Amino acid sequence: MTLKEGIPRHIQITQWLVEEIEKGVYQPDEKLPSENELAKKFDVSRVTIRRALQSLENEEIIYRCQGLGSFVSDGRKKHNLVKLTDFNEDMKSAGLEASSVVKRFEVITAPKWLAERLNIEANIKVLQVDRLRLGDGEPIAYDTSWLPIFYGQLLSKEALKEKTIYSILEDDYDIEVTKGCYRMSATAADEDLAEQLDVPVNTPLFLIDRISYTIGEKPIYYQKRYYRNDQVMYEMTLERGKNDTSKSESLPLKEFVPVFHSTH
Repeated sequence: MTLKEGIPRHIQITQWLVEEIEKGVYQPDEKLPSENELAKKFDVSRVTIRRALQSLENEEIIYRCQGLGSFVSDGRKKHNLVKLTDFNEDMKSAGLEASSVVKRFEVITAPKWLAERLNIEANIKVLQVDRLRLGDGEPIAYDTSWLPIFYGQLLSKEALKEKTIYSILEDDYDIEVTKGCYRMSATAADEDLAEQLDVPVNTPLFLIDRISYTIGEKPIYYQKRYYRNDQVMYEMTLERGKNDTSKSESLPLKEFVPVFHSTH
């Protein structure tokens, strides 16, 4: 595409990306070309590309995960979690005893989509860990986690029965988990998930996609967690400051926490 004179370049690039998304060239949750790739395509600076992407993010047409790139939004509103917690911490807050059954602990070759999320080259080996997560012995969630081998080699199947990935890396190896990038959506249980979670096939499930990072914006693992929606929901608390006289509809998010069935 050749940019026209008289119209700001970043606006033209924004319009081109919108058209490509509307035509289905880029599907929801699909990664867009990198800033470098777009800069070369349009022969502009990365600053111009960032302005174009920022406009799309402001309009919630795309979302960005630091260190991984820009992805097409599916149009739903998004909220950031206020506090980063792991499964055991959530269970403790709910007054439930957490435990896990490790269903798979295997080194695999990372497909392209997974490599992009972990910011590694495709076909690199990663550790895949599948776990059934229990609260007081009852199925609560099922998750699959993928870790680069550098971090995966620090885990063991036995340790994961009682401890979380967070606690193993932080407590045993001083590898700090600094933040997580979350996406929440709904899905339906296939035959395998239905069997694991003890629900009928096609039961609605609450899906959380999460990328967890350590210092230096390095992804530690990518995870898909499927919650039974009869066992968990999320509650949100918004707080308006006493001196806030703005008419904006946007309020700061003070608390966003899981609430489990036994605490309803």
